[in-house]
Parts: sequence; structure tokens; C-alpha cells
Amino acid sequence: MAVRAEAGQRAGGRATAPTVGDPSRLRNVVLVGPSGSGKTTLVEALLAHAGEIPRAGTVLDGTTVCDHDPAAVRQQRSVGLSVAPLFHADTKTNLIDTPGYGDFVGELRAGLRAADAALFVVPANAGREGPIDPTIVAQWEECAAVGMPRAVVIARCDNPRADIEATITACQEAFGNGVAPLYLPLRDGDTLTGLYGLLTQTPAGQAPPGAEEARAELIEGIIEQSEDETLMDRYLAGEDIDVTTLIDDLETAVARGAFHPVIPVCAASGTGIDALLEVLVGGFPSPLEHPLPGVSGIDGAEHPPLTADPDGPLAAEVVRTSADAYVGRVSLVRVFSGTLRPESTVHVSGHPTGIPTQRTGEADGHDADERLAHIYAPMGATLREVDACIAGDICALTKLGSAETGDTVSAADHPLLLSCWDLPQPLLPVAVVARTRGDEDAMVKTLAKIVAADPTLRLERNQETHQTVLWCMGEAHADVVLSRLRAGGAEVDTEPVRVPLRATLAKPAKVTGRHVKQSGGHGQYAVCHVEFEPLPRGSGIEFVDKIFGGAIPNQFISSVEKGIRAQAERGVTDEHQPVVDFRATLVDGKAHSVDSSDAAFQTAGALALREAAQACGVTVLEPYDEVSIRVPDEHLGSVLGDLSGRRGRVMGTDVAGPGRTLVQAEVPSVELLRYAVDLRALTAGAATFTRRFARYDVAPR
Repeated sequence: MAVRAEAGQRAGGRATAPTVGDPSRLRNVVLVGPSGSGKTTLVEALLAHAGEIPRAGTVLDGTTVCDHDPAAVRQQRSVGLSVAPLFHADTKTNLIDTPGYGDFVGELRAGLRAADAALFVVPANAGREGPIDPTIVAQWEECAAVGMPRAVVIARCDNPRADIEATITACQEAFGNGVAPLYLPLRDGDTLTGLYGLLTQTPAGQAPPGAEEARAELIEGIIEQSEDETLMDRYLAGEDIDVTTLIDDLETAVARGAFHPVIPVCAASGTGIDALLEVLVGGFPSPLEHPLPGVSGIDGAEHPPLTADPDGPLAAEVVRTSADAYVGRVSLVRVFSGTLRPESTVHVSGHPTGIPTQRTGEADGHDADERLAHIYAPMGATLREVDACIAGDICALTKLGSAETGDTVSAADHPLLLSCWDLPQPLLPVAVVARTRGDEDAMVKTLAKIVAADPTLRLERNQETHQTVLWCMGEAHADVVLSRLRAGGAEVDTEPVRVPLRATLAKPAKVTGRHVKQSGGHGQYAVCHVEFEPLPRGSGIEFVDKIFGGAIPNQFISSVEKGIRAQAERGVTDEHQPVVDFRATLVDGKAHSVDSSDAAFQTAGALALREAAQACGVTVLEPYDEVSIRVPDEHLGSVLGDLSGRRGRVMGTDVAGPGRTLVQAEVPSVELLRYAVDLRALTAGAATFTRRFARYDVAPR
């Protein structure tokens, strides 16, 4: 049994794992499915069947890999991405288990980035529970957009409420064309005893009801995707197509992403495991067949497209960053080109405007050379040392101090930068505050580590509200982030998020800013007459000089402007809201040959703005965001009604695909603080939205 590599080395031993030297013998498969669908249980069954672990539910070096592990371990697994390799038919398959909860879509995207194919896991009772989870449908569409090969596993077939046939039908309705079962269940009463192969018609003489019709539909679907254009004519003419030909065409169609087989599997009994392994190895593509990310030099220079060549230029990517109690930072890396070797020096590059670390969408680029010590093959939380990691494989690197999720790892003498991957916008703000000064230092240090590891988390230090705001994917994501903060030694509390407001002058005013003081020696003397008037929203601050005859010397005119702008930034009310959208026209004034100065006229300008605010009053402005909501048509009325209750203004609607509508609206930012949570509850997780700042407008009294 493997142990943590670092622990093994301290004990004088070395934990090693087998490797492959040919990318054609590699498969990278990400498991996608809702929470409770049985993804992790399925991974365990596959590993146990392949002999990678003694049995499902075995504890590997303190980490239980079953459904009955301790709550803390189960939570860690449910919100994080893990990799487990298995060997079958001389092929290594990296199984990438992803969280099923929508808040952790960043981990899912990381899994999709590292994978060459996707296995969608749907519980067998889904056909009785209504439509397939809309989050999973959205992920299916995401895979379809990039042509990723997909298959469907009907899991938990031993569930008392399992209805395999109804679930297959629900998958076909939800996922669309090309979804068809390869096997139908065989039962003894309500117990699943085996599978009937529709192509091979085995076991002979045990065809379940509906098998003939299902086989005909399957064959027609395979033939439609065949590269042999004569095959359909031969089939329609009544020719019995050879099973070997059908299987070859099936594997080609699956690898192309045009056909999606459905396999019922019972992890507890092992039924369907062999069939699934055959699809993984024979139907899914190797890294040689899957498109690779674009690449450039770190200076932006063009670079030839990558191929999964172990002898090519080194180009790998950090798809996940985590911390281990023994070895510290662990970077999960997918190698796209070249070979990673121990004791070599690599270059770590981060995107200057790629995966952002702030809500503004900007990120500081970074480059560093680092020396690798050991390379490991991950088995969940267990690390097993390997001699190398070739193009197409996945490995773990430890103690890469500068590496963050999304960074490129390349050769030190030939540094490269892989194109960044898309991530959803975090939309739930959570304001955190440290309890003590010591907690504040710990919070800053821990936040830096968390943000480096989690690209779906945005950190905003708002200079206006003086709040530290974490932009999260949802409540569950926020809870995990707060737990990690506290585990890092920072005692923190949350507080209501404050939305920065603005103010503007309510009407025109003519005022005098007068700053005259005499206290012995040089005094202070500055008088300015200023006309203020409000401007349309978004105009900013305009300053106009209409001084004639030198009433104010030229060198002090800019001082008046500085004073007005500085006071506008500080605000003129007790809430210190910045003043915007006005014109200040300097029309007259007085100066003293000795006592006038830059500072005096800056003070006079500031006093003038304060006098204007007193004279004409101010209007408070609040920010509005442009919101784009993609919603299923059956929830459209609820969403529109909810927007109305949030003082939203619907700007238009448009078709956003079959059965979906795109709603464009402007909504006050304060009404969107909990919208990520409320919209999910309103539409059962079926709707998504994005937001961006639009403008400021008058706030209600």
C-alpha cells in the first residue's frame, strides 16, 4: 500500500508508482455529476476492480476513500478536485473526481482543463425525480461547445427508487442527440443482476423487453456517425453489419465527441464496471487526439502549436493548488507537451491579465525559476514518487513557492505561457473583519494563500468603505473560505457589505470661498467666487477658469481647482460620499501680495464646495449594474417579477438557446448583494447571471 511520499522518505523508504512512456496509452477522464450522484463511489469501485486499492472503503494512509469517511475528510473531498490513476489493458487512466455542488465550479473547470474526456454520472433515481439537474445540463453544453468526448454512467442502480430506463430517457431529453444506451439492465425482481449488451446481444437468450428496438436505434446512431458512407445504404438494404465494424465506428464516434454511450453501473456489486472500463480505454481519446491549449512566449511572441510529444518543448499547467500537512504546497499539474523530470529547473509563469486575483479582473503577472525535487503521481491525497511525467499525464509537484492555479510550468531556457482558461464570475460578496490586530496579520497571510489556490475567489480591498470583501461563488463556497481562514489561525467575523455611494449638487449655486487668517508674520489670504452647477450622470468634475484682469494670479488658479477636487473626493456630508458630476466655474476672487499662497487657495476652493453644498443641498447617488440573466423559459416570469421587486429596469430580452431567454436589466448594486443565492433558489439552480458596473443614479430617500 502506498503511503505519503514525504513520510516514506523520512522513514528511509520510497513510495513509487508505475508510469507509462507513450501518450497513446494515457487517458484523462473527468467525472461530472451532482452531489450525491455516486462519482466518488464509482471511482473507488473502478480502483478496487483494477487492483489499485484493496477494496472500496479502504483507508489509504489516514484518508478514507469511501462514503463513510469522517465528516471533515468528506467535506474536503466534496469541495475539491482529486486524481486517481488506474491501469487497465496496458493503459493508464487518470480519473479526475470533481465536486458536484455548483459553488465549486472552479474545481470542475480545472478538471475539464486537465481532461481529454468527460464521464457524466447521473443517479439511477433521477428519472423519478424530474428533469436532470440543470447545472449538469449546463456543464454538458459547456463540454459540447469545445467538442469534448462524453459518456453517461447511470450510477447507484441499487437505489430502492432506481428507474434505469426512465433515467436513460431523461438523459436523452436533457442532453440531446447522440445519447444512447450500450447496455440494458437485467434483473431478478428489483435486483440488478447484470447487463445485456445491445451490440453483442449477450448474454444470448436474455434480451430484456425493448432490446430489439433499442439495438436498432443504437446501430442507426452509430452508422450516422460512420466515416463509411456506404454503411447506411447497406444497413437499410437489410445487410447484417459486422459487430466488429460497429464497435470500431462507435469508438471513433465517441472519441470525436459525436456519440455518447450510456452505461448502467452498480458500484456495490461491480455490475457494469468491466463495460465502463472498455469505454474508458477503447472509446475515449488519448492526449494525442485531443486539442491542446494555445501557447505563446512569455513576451507574447507567437509559438508553434503544441503536440503531446514527450520530446517536445515543456509546457505544463498548474490546475489545482492545495496544502499538505507534511509537504506544504502541492501543485497538481497537467503536462501538455515535453517531459517533467526530477532535479530539473523549470520556469513558472503567471498571466498578467489572465486569471484575476481582484474583482477588477486584473492580475499581476509573475515569473520565477524554480528547481524541482521530486515528481509524484497523486492517488487522492496520497503521493507516490515517479521517475518522470510525460506529455499527456498528470502529476503533483511539491514546494513550488511561486506557483498558483493557472500558472504555466515550462523549461527555464525556453519559457512559455499557455492560454488561460475561462472561469465564472464570483457574484456573492462577503465582508470579513479580523477580531484583533494579530488576527489581521494572520488574515492577510492566509488570504494570500487561499487566493493563490482558488482562482474563483476574488479579493477586494475597498478603499471607500474600508472593507475587505471576498467575492465568492455562493454560500457554500463562502463557508469553505471562512473555514480555511480560521484554520490558518485568523479569527474573523463577517459584517454587512457596504455599497459605495456618491453625491452630487442638487441645483446651481454661487458661493464665495474665503480663507483669511492673520496670526503674526505671514498670514493666509485667499478669496474665490465660484459658480457651481450639476451635470448629467457620468460627466465627472469640470473646472472652468473665467478670471479676468488678474484678480487671482495665474499660479493660484490651479490651486483653487485642486482644493475643489480634493474636497469632492473627501465628500461634503457626514457619510463622506464623494461628490461627482458638477461644473465649478471660477469667476472672481482676491489675492494678497504677501499672504496669498498655494495652500491658502486650495483651502478656499475646498470651502467653496462646502458652501455650495450647504446652499443648494446634495443628492445621493447609488451604483447601478448591468445584469445579464440566462434563464429557462419556465422561470422567466418569476425572474422578471423578482427584478421588479429589486427596483430593476428590464432593458430587453432575447432568445438564448432552446427553451432559454437572456434578460438584460439595470439593477441597483445594493439589491444584488444576495442575488447569487436568491436567483439559485428562485430557479432551482437553472439560471445564471453576470454583472458589471453601469452608472450612478439617484438613490431613493
